[in-house]
Amino acid sequence: MDTDFTPLGERAHRKILEHIRTNGDEVETYYLEVKSDLDLEARVDIAKIAKFLLGAANRDPEQAARHFHGYAVLVIGAQQGQINGVARGVEPHDLENKLRPYLGPTFPSFEFGRVPIDDDREALFIVAPPPEDGQPMFPCHRNFQGNRRQDNLTDGAIYVRGSSNTRLARSGEILRLIERGQGSGKPPIDIAIDLIGTVHRVSHISDVMDYLYSQKEQGYIDRLESSQEQPALDPIVLRAVGGSEPLTPEQKAARLENWRKNKEENMAEGRDHLLGVALEGLGLRITSHNRYITKPHLSLTFHNCMVVDYLEPEDADRGKLVKPVMEPRSRFPQLDYSAISPRNLASYPVTWSNTGGNAEIHLTPEAFRPNTPEEFDQDDYVIVARDLSSEHIEVTWRLTEAGNDEETSGTFTAPVSEVVHMVELFGKAFSS
Repeated sequence: MDTDFTPLGERAHRKILEHIRTNGDEVETYYLEVKSDLDLEARVDIAKIAKFLLGAANRDPEQAARHFHGYAVLVIGAQQGQINGVARGVEPHDLENKLRPYLGPTFPSFEFGRVPIDDDREALFIVAPPPEDGQPMFPCHRNFQGNRRQDNLTDGAIYVRGSSNTRLARSGEILRLIERGQGSGKPPIDIAIDLIGTVHRVSHISDVMDYLYSQKEQGYIDRLESSQEQPALDPIVLRAVGGSEPLTPEQKAARLENWRKNKEENMAEGRDHLLGVALEGLGLRITSHNRYITKPHLSLTFHNCMVVDYLEPEDADRGKLVKPVMEPRSRFPQLDYSAISPRNLASYPVTWSNTGGNAEIHLTPEAFRPNTPEEFDQDDYVIVARDLSSEHIEVTWRLTEAGNDEETSGTFTAPVSEVVHMVELFGKAFSS
């Protein structure tokens, strides 16, 4: 349904009713709620209306303005497939008197509308006005305990409209309501991004990896040739000592050929392993100036760079640096502790990837709090420049927040380290 209209008057109300008749409860959202039937003499149903009005009054003005010109509508007496209405006879002033103890003396006035269904019944409309910058938050002023927990109201509680219901406000939503009450609405997003650490420059990466892999390959070939000159072990002796049948020369050659096929992929993994254990990780410090940012998504692109997982120095593993042609046999499976790292949890607020020759970092914390630096430590990733001649790296960023369609973006330059030779990193990681 097109919501670019003011939901006042019978014509607008009938349009909304037809939408509900076609779609039912699916139409419910933060600006529209539907009740198939309410008894306006019952306290529990009066409490439901009060809860809706409180949530509607505590909406964000900018978000509210996107639909119904900022109004929010509660429809009573409609459902999918039919519009039954409620019994006629409800008077606006009686309803206001029943709601006032919950809403308080300073609550903004609301509109009351009705659409006749037949001689005895009518659909009712409770229309909340658009929220405005400068308005304070509106708390509930009276307790109500119903048979169902979701019907309860608490004196002093702040209620807000969710995606399709009214609920208690969370801390970030209360802070936004405080900003609304200051009269200027949300200040513009203004963040400072500071790097903790540096972008690295490493020379001769391919040369060193080529050398290490050629040495591994030649060593295997030498052992393969020497094993062909050795007399075969007696199978009876092998069984007696718990050994297994040795591979035939053909099987060993096939292992080498398979290793060569996967060489490029394995070299890339070995390169990343060495860079991860030998280099310092990069961290970030984000400061939001005078602004609470709810559920931000901050994406940073380090142009012409690559990103690898940061690894602790004690994680250095020659078998991961250069994959062996034949994996050593073990009677017990090896547990990969990286699989149970917090990094792999869906809720972890930092992710990274290589995209189109650039390194991308994504931060999704719960919030950026005003003037409170949020630090992301140096134990997640390492960033390496692809061009050794670069004196600095261009970084572009973009930021969005929950409930706000606007995107904030910017650019800055990141410093780079002195160029270090890949051989130095190898010595640092495997000096023992």
